[in-house]
Order: sequence, then C-alpha cells, then structure tokens
Amino acid sequence: MPAGDLSHERARLAAAVREAGALALKMFRSPLKRWTKGKSSPVSEADIAADHLLRERLTAGTADYGWLSEETEDDPSRLAARRIWIVDPIDGTRAYLDGRDDWAVSAALAVAGRPVLAAIFAPASDELFLAAAGGGATRNDAPIATTVGSRLSGAKAGGPKRFLDWLAGIDSNVVATPRIGSLALRLVRVAQGELDIAFAGGNSHDWDLAAADLLVHEAGGALTALSGRVLTYNRSEPVHGALIAAGRDRHATLIELARDRHAELA
Repeated sequence: MPAGDLSHERARLAAAVREAGALALKMFRSPLKRWTKGKSSPVSEADIAADHLLRERLTAGTADYGWLSEETEDDPSRLAARRIWIVDPIDGTRAYLDGRDDWAVSAALAVAGRPVLAAIFAPASDELFLAAAGGGATRNDAPIATTVGSRLSGAKAGGPKRFLDWLAGIDSNVVATPRIGSLALRLVRVAQGELDIAFAGGNSHDWDLAAADLLVHEAGGALTALSGRVLTYNRSEPVHGALIAAGRDRHATLIELARDRHAELA
C-alpha cells in the first residue's frame, strides 16, 4: 500500500476512533438498552451507535475495502477484499456497562491478512494509540516502546488467572496485575511498557486483536499464538486461541517455556 495512502488513512482512522469514543463517552454511565448476543456476550445501543459511526467514517469512498466488526453481521464478501477495516466499536463492553474505565475503541486496516494501520482510543483516560507498519507506535503522539529484557522475575503480567498462575509457578516474583476489561487495552499496555507481559485466553477475535497486534509489534514487541505463530486476519473464522504479548526477548523466553505446556494453556 503506498505510503501516501497510509498517511491519508491514518488521519481518517485517528479522527474516526476519537469521534466514536466521544459518542460512547457521552452515553457512558447513562441508562442504555442492552441485550445479550450468542451465549453470553453483552451489547448495548452505545456499541451499535459507535459501530455505525465508524463504518460511515471509515468506508466513505472506499468501496473496495472490506468490513469486519463485532457489531455488524458478517458479510462473506469480505474474504475477497485485499484491504479490510477490522473494528471493535467498544472493546470491553462489560466494563463499559459496569461503569468502569477500562474500555476502548479499537480499529485497524489490514492488507493481505496483516494490520498496516492501527488505532486504539481509551476515552475515559483520553489516550490515543496509533501505529503504522514500519512507522513505530505512539500514545498521544509520543513514541512508545515495550520493556526490554528476557527475565520473568519482577515482570508485570496481566491476563486470565490460569496464565498468571502458570507464571507464578515458574517464578514467584512475577507481579500479577488486575485484569483489564478491554483485551485491546490490556495488550496495548504492553506496547507502552506499562505491562511486561499480557495474555489472551482462547476465543478472541480479529476485532479484539488486530489494532493491538500492530501496536505491540511497532513498539518493539511480539504478539503471537503460544506456538510463536504470527496471527493472520480476515480468515473465514476470525477466531484465535491463547496468545502471548511481550517485548521480543521476553516473548521468546515465554514461547520456549510454553512449548511444554501448550495443550494445557491453550
């Protein structure tokens, strides 16, 4: 994708997630229509409103782009799209509906299965994370980077309890942190160096991951499956298994340790 196109799309993406975040924030902690989709996934009128806004802003004039969002009925035609927007209008809906601050708007542009542009906006803390492939990652326009080193002792880790227990069994000095409701926000805390390690349990989706994936990689880290496999997006089933995010050296250590426990942790 030409650099000029990325620059134009980056500006549009940043504006869109900020606007969607402002809309969701306006509705935050107010009475909302809410319901459950699937077995247990909550959704509200705020999710739908933010989804509509993002689609309107991001797809205007881009008829050849695909669209994949948590809150839009899946259209199989997206599989033929080389370029696709991957969106979660409110990542961390449970936190949002509970009145907590740990939710975010997440959006990425993927080309040929990998994200090339990413934005995560946390409205409650007014944090805008942006990344472009080969261009680094920023928080509110300041460069960010993952923490360095390969040691686990003293590392701050976030994610499902079974992963934190696994780490504690390896090194009792790993620091378990409170779980962050938004998976995208949890992963981007690795990109900015606030967490050293973050895990995602099974059954995460493209829209939870694509933006955070690019941000972590552009900040000098890695986000992969437990096998070390890099993620591919816009597949027929946009679902992923257990994942690890960390700075590159620490990530390599974790992947090596996880190999013997892959079946148990996955």
